[in-house]
Amino acid sequence: MGLKALLVYPEMPPTYWSMKYALRFIGKKASFPPLGLLTVAAMLPEEFEVTLVDMNVEPLRESAVAAADIVFTSSMIVQKDSLDRVIGMCKKHGKRVVAGGPYPTTSYERIEGVDHFVLNEAEVTLPQFIADLDRGTAEHVYSDPGKPDLALTPSPRFDLLNRKRYSSMALQYSRGCPHSCEFCDIIELFGRRPRTKTTTQFLSELNALYEGGGRGSLFVVDDNFIGNRKEVKNLLPQVARWQQERDYPFSLFTEATLSLAEDEELMDQMVSAGFNMVFLGIETPDRCTLESMGKKQNLKSDMLSSVRRIQAKGMEVSGGFILGFDTDPEDIFDRQIGFIQDAGIPTAMVGLLTAVPNTQLYRRLKAEGRLTDESSGNNTHDLRLNFVPKMDARRLIAGYKRVLTEIYKPDRYFERCLKLLRSLKTHKTSHRRVRVAELRAFALSLLRQTFSRYSWAYWKFLIRGFLAKPLMVAEAVTMAVKGHHFFKMTRNVMEVDRFRMALDDLTHSFERSLRDVSATEIRSRITELTAYRDRVVARMQARCRRINKDFRIYAEEAVARFQARMDELIARLASGLPPTVPA
Repeated sequence: MGLKALLVYPEMPPTYWSMKYALRFIGKKASFPPLGLLTVAAMLPEEFEVTLVDMNVEPLRESAVAAADIVFTSSMIVQKDSLDRVIGMCKKHGKRVVAGGPYPTTSYERIEGVDHFVLNEAEVTLPQFIADLDRGTAEHVYSDPGKPDLALTPSPRFDLLNRKRYSSMALQYSRGCPHSCEFCDIIELFGRRPRTKTTTQFLSELNALYEGGGRGSLFVVDDNFIGNRKEVKNLLPQVARWQQERDYPFSLFTEATLSLAEDEELMDQMVSAGFNMVFLGIETPDRCTLESMGKKQNLKSDMLSSVRRIQAKGMEVSGGFILGFDTDPEDIFDRQIGFIQDAGIPTAMVGLLTAVPNTQLYRRLKAEGRLTDESSGNNTHDLRLNFVPKMDARRLIAGYKRVLTEIYKPDRYFERCLKLLRSLKTHKTSHRRVRVAELRAFALSLLRQTFSRYSWAYWKFLIRGFLAKPLMVAEAVTMAVKGHHFFKMTRNVMEVDRFRMALDDLTHSFERSLRDVSATEIRSRITELTAYRDRVVARMQARCRRINKDFRIYAEEAVARFQARMDELIARLASGLPPTVPA
């Protein structure tokens, strides 16, 4: 069965996570390669002719789809619009589409045009599909909740990549998390018993990256790297020895829980192995809210002190924060801002709470009748809720926008960066080497950020950062470049939000004018409404074209919604029905 298999990773929209505007400083296209698809590629039969297209680093061309016999995709919810376009292109060329990954696994019933869904973990479901495909009896859905032994997982096909397009490489060590946070889908996808690869297996993959020329940043993609502490503590000394023998070719970072700060031995082992950053799900400084969401691991000690202990070891802390919980107090917005500033967390990913399908939160809100829409998967700047919150929705979204705007003011951001630099312990693994990429980034940073609207804050930070930690000048430049991304993201998010609000105000204004319309006025109102619709659409489309092209789609969606509402009103008036106008 020598099929030509095309593996396609859909495009990610620009987000705070993507670092899109920072990557340009180092000449990269994307932060990480699609590790899941690379692993799937290694599971396909040897006789398959496999090619990969990551739409985040190159376009998907019609010719590539036309040349394939079958197309495999893997996606997260945030990629669903791009996935729809991929499926459409495949259908145009009559190609069979196979879809897997987190988004199809939780929401495959909502996805149209896919021939075969291979859900859950590929080690379990992919072999079943391949066997049936070979026999000509492939089914529509392959689903199995079984949790495979990761010792059976093959090494990813890194040979399919153009590695120069990525700022970091990626490896996986474990799946699953022992905790039970209500809003999280990780335990639903991978279970609460953390499973790990063997130490030999992980070192083999690390060595494969190294032998292939890999150097620099390496993301260990585990959702909770320290979920199985016994195995991690067996792994880390071996990784440290491997790194020392090769003079630390990789700087590692990963995701963990705040309880890392309670384990001195584990922190020291991570630092020795070359970890210089860790992402923590902090979520909120409110202890009542942490209790209600089931995040009890954050209640074991003072969170601010925990962050500082990790930083003092030489590991930067980046953090996830969420607004919109039922128990959020009225002052939560100020408290979130205060905690982020006091903790010195430059990379603070603040999002609105989202009810992701099949989570405990989703099931509870559905039972309470509070779900309103499908999740977009983009909780950091979509500015829309998919459930009815306890706090007034307008107050919640306004407070969220204030938090984003405040923490990503250049002065406030660089204040956190300087606090972090002063907190970090300087040692061999806490600061990066200055390579060509770092020199390029510094040169472009000086060129672009010196003449930016925040140049004074930028130069003040660089000078103070260099004086505080001269050995960490590369880290200071990296923070400055990331700041450029965060500032630009925030400006664009707020511009699109103002655009949406302007259209909403125009819609509501006209709806109010129709409340007392009489039957004799209907005909004149139809003419008036049609002309009004055409004027506003033309004006807003012109304004839309001035919005950053990466965000224009959100403005275009708002214009389309406005036009659809106007068309609805016109149709009702034309048919003699009274307009449906909100009170």
